[in-house]
Parts: sequence; structure tokens; C-alpha cells
Amino acid sequence: MSGQSDMIKIEKFEGDVVVHGGAGADKSYEDGCVKAALAARVLLGSGGAALDAVIAAVTVLENDGRFNAGTGAQLGLDGATIEMDASVMDSVGRLGAVAALQAVRNPVQVARAVADTPHHLLCGHGALLLARHLGHAPYYEVSERQRKQHRQILAQLEKSGMATPGVDNADFAQFWNYDVPLTFRAPAACDTVGAVARDGHGHFAVAGSTGGSSPSLLGRVGDTAIIGSGFYAGPKGAVAATGMGEHFMRPMLAREVYQWLADGMPLEQALRRGVELFDKEIDVGLIAITATEAGSASNRDMPCGAARSG
Repeated sequence: MSGQSDMIKIEKFEGDVVVHGGAGADKSYEDGCVKAALAARVLLGSGGAALDAVIAAVTVLENDGRFNAGTGAQLGLDGATIEMDASVMDSVGRLGAVAALQAVRNPVQVARAVADTPHHLLCGHGALLLARHLGHAPYYEVSERQRKQHRQILAQLEKSGMATPGVDNADFAQFWNYDVPLTFRAPAACDTVGAVARDGHGHFAVAGSTGGSSPSLLGRVGDTAIIGSGFYAGPKGAVAATGMGEHFMRPMLAREVYQWLADGMPLEQALRRGVELFDKEIDVGLIAITATEAGSASNRDMPCGAARSG
């Protein structure tokens, strides 16, 4: 892409865990990512599994309130509905995800529970029933920050153009599917939080969580819950993606980057190549870890944190 390479920000980390707070999220939130990485380091340092470490990291970000995940998840277009996706995967064989999950504080922990069922992905009411069965209490609190973001999104939709790259604003009016009156004639949020880790046994894991993209129709599921699109882990490493998830599904972005790494491509080159697959108007961020390298790449500001066990 012309000019794309000049926009890509690459970071290499010395550590066993890397955490991101979302492509396009405020860099001032980086302290939250560092805190999350340190939570993961505690587990790794005591001999814990990579999967437990990334879940600990993402749980910290879900509880932070500033990120588009868990307690800070975006309001839907109706100004009331919050739907969340989350996923976990490791190189040992565990895989679980939830989609369009409502009224829980930590979707990533529910995704972990799915990995212990005969299934890999649960959505909507079924995912909620599992969460309640496992003791996840009802949670629904909306901060003034979340309400302010919702007002900004509605104001953006009032204008002509594209609040979401590649989608005309009028499409949200045409396909409206909320049980509330249409209130607009038609800054978007699409950030996800995620973590990748490598443990002392040489195993890898990835976890992600998101409040979805805004604007979006009710029931929208993005890349965070789709294996290979927003996340992937295997015997050669782990990859997490963040940004405009609809654009990541066809090329299966996370799986593609993982395969480049598995084929021996240097991590920095693989991350840069992954971001360069997309037009510069599309928010894209990646983090990845292998046996010898860890890093991130994005075409937007993306808060990150990393830590080394021991």
C-alpha cells in the first residue's frame, strides 16, 4: 500500500508476555497494559501455564474500564445494549470463545470455560446460561465515558461519509435491527484487548476480549471470536489482532501471520506484512510471540505492555 509502511509502528519486546489495549486506543492507557503484563508475569514466574497468564492479563484489562472490553465495553447503537466477544487458545489444544455475550464482567473467563466443554464457540443466551451456571454474577454498569462515546458515534452517523471504513452511514439505517426507534439519519470504536504469552514449558497461548465495533448492528460478531481471524496459537507461537474485524476474516489474519512465523519469517517482517495487507484507512494492530521473539505492529497508536518472567 502506498505510504502504508511509513505509518506502521513496530515495537520489539524482551519478555514472555505481550499485551495490547487496541489499535486506535489512547497511548496514555499504556499503564493499564503494563499492569496486565505484570499480572501475567506473576503466574509465569511461578511456573504457571501460558493460557492462565494471558487470561490473567486480559482480565485486568476487562476490569480497567478504559478499554473496549468487559467493564469498558462499547454501548450498542440503542444506547443500552452491550454485546461482548472473547477467546482463548493455546498450543496444547485448548480453544474456547464466546460471542454476543451480555451482562458479565469478564467474558474472557467464560471463553476459558467453553474450552472445557465439548464445544469451541458459544454465543448469546447459551453463553450467558453457561456463565450463570459457573457463578458469573449479573453485571451491567455504564460509565459516563461509555455514554460520551455513544453520543460521539451518533453525532458521527448524522454526518455523511463513513463512520466505519467501507460502510456507508445510511446502511445502518437501512438494516436497523434494534427494538428502539431509529434516532439518527445515519469516532468509531473497534479496539480489542489481547495478550500472548510463552511459558516455561515452551507452550504458547493467546486471549482476547472486546465490546465490539461501533457503530454496528445488534448481533454483530467480529474477529475476536473467530479462530484464525483475530487470534491463533500453535507450537511455533501465538498471534493476536485488533482493529476492523470484518476485514480480517477473509484473509484469516492471525492464522496467516502465525504461518509466516512458523515458516521461519522474522517476527518484525511478519507483523509488518500483516498490517500491510490492508488499506491505510483500516485500523490494524498485531502482537505476536515465538520461542525467541516478541513484538507488536500497528498503523495507529496502540498501547502495549510486556514483561519477562523471573
